[in-house]
Amino acid sequence: MSPTASPTVVIVPGLRDHVPDHWQTILSDRIADARTVAPLTSDRLSRIAQVTALDDVLSEISGPVVLVAHSAGVMTTAHWAQRHRRPIKGALLAAPPDFGTPLPEGYPTPQALRENGWLPVPRTPLPFPSIVAAGTNDPLADFRRTADLARAWGSRLVDLGPVGHLNPASGHGAWPRAEEFIRELG
Repeated sequence: MSPTASPTVVIVPGLRDHVPDHWQTILSDRIADARTVAPLTSDRLSRIAQVTALDDVLSEISGPVVLVAHSAGVMTTAHWAQRHRRPIKGALLAAPPDFGTPLPEGYPTPQALRENGWLPVPRTPLPFPSIVAAGTNDPLADFRRTADLARAWGSRLVDLGPVGHLNPASGHGAWPRAEEFIRELG
C-alpha cells in the first residue's frame, strides 16, 4: 500500500489520562500522522462528551480512517458508530470493559455509567470491519461476555491470552500486534 493510500490512524483512549508507557501512546509516536482523541478536561465520564470529542477529531480528517480504541475508548467508538457515519476502514477494539457488570473498586459504578449515558452498551453490528482483541483474565471484563459483544458487533475476536487489561498496570507497554491489526484493517 502506498503512503498516500494509507488511512489515518485515530487513537481512542479510555477514560483515564494518557500514560507515557501505554501501548496507545507508544503507537501514536510510531505512526506518522496518527491522531489521538485528547483527554477531556471536564465531563470526563460523559458519554456524549467522549463521543463528541471523537467526532471532532474525525471531522478534521478527509479520507479513510482506522480507529484504535482501548478500554472505554471501545465503548466510545461503539456509541459513536450508532450516531455518525464517516469513512472508517476498520477498528481495533482492544480490551473492552464490561460496563454491564460492576467494575473493580476505583472505576465508575454501574449507576454512574448509566447516569452518564454509557448504558445500555450498543449491541448492533458496527458499520465497518473490526477486531476485538481481549485477554482471558481482564479484571474489567469476563472473556465470555467480551466474546458475546464481539459477535453482536460483527467483530473478529482475537484471544490474547492472559494479558490482563492490556495496559501498564498489567505489565504491558509497547504492543507490536497493534500495528499488525492496523495493517490488516487498513
